[in-house]
Amino acid sequence: FLTSILREAGYSCGLFTSPHLVVINERFQINEKNISDEVFLDAFCKVKELADELDIPVLGVIEAGARVAAEETHNKRVGVIGTLGTVGSGIHEAFLKHLDPEITVIGKACPLFVPLVEEGWLHDPVTTEVASRYLQELKQQEIDTLILGCTHYPLIRSTIREVMGQNVRLVNPAYETALQLKALLAELDISSSGTGEEEFPYRFYVSDLADEFKDFANSILPYDVSMAKKIDIEKY
Repeated sequence: FLTSILREAGYSCGLFTSPHLVVINERFQINEKNISDEVFLDAFCKVKELADELDIPVLGVIEAGARVAAEETHNKRVGVIGTLGTVGSGIHEAFLKHLDPEITVIGKACPLFVPLVEEGWLHDPVTTEVASRYLQELKQQEIDTLILGCTHYPLIRSTIREVMGQNVRLVNPAYETALQLKALLAELDISSSGTGEEEFPYRFYVSDLADEFKDFANSILPYDVSMAKKIDIEKY
């Protein structure tokens, strides 16, 4: 995805993958030099501008979260939690600085949150203890807004809220993106009427581990997921 964005912006780039590469400017090179977060953000904005000119809607989960965080913060101190790769990429900071250069961004990687969520320990003392250790640094930095920079994290939102306190605004980028999509579908008059005759109108498609996804989905969703189909993402 990132490669396609850069290429559409006119760059010739190579992609390097390794479990030891965790930040975006390690993974990409342009003219044999590591790409900076600023170059990526510029390329993304150019592609979005092109999409706007062609009347193609582009919704970005990072952009949606950053925009809400920039609007909500009062003291301009915003925290970002996510995986090592997400926090190390600096992409949230780049978007926030683009929206408001005066915002200070404090990132904190919380890699244990994902396995805790997938284990189903959403309201467990162990999760509370881990959250307390991870988030203490952000509390000391006196942030007033916190971006939940991983789709797993909203599932332990109540624990994060308990640790951070009621005065810190929690931003769920996935939720904000869903709101944007809902508004866009309404604007284009293509929203679902919700009156379909199918018993279970939802279909889930994943790029890998379909059975594991189905088990996890059934542990967190209010209905039974009976079908999850693996697709070859490279064909789309």
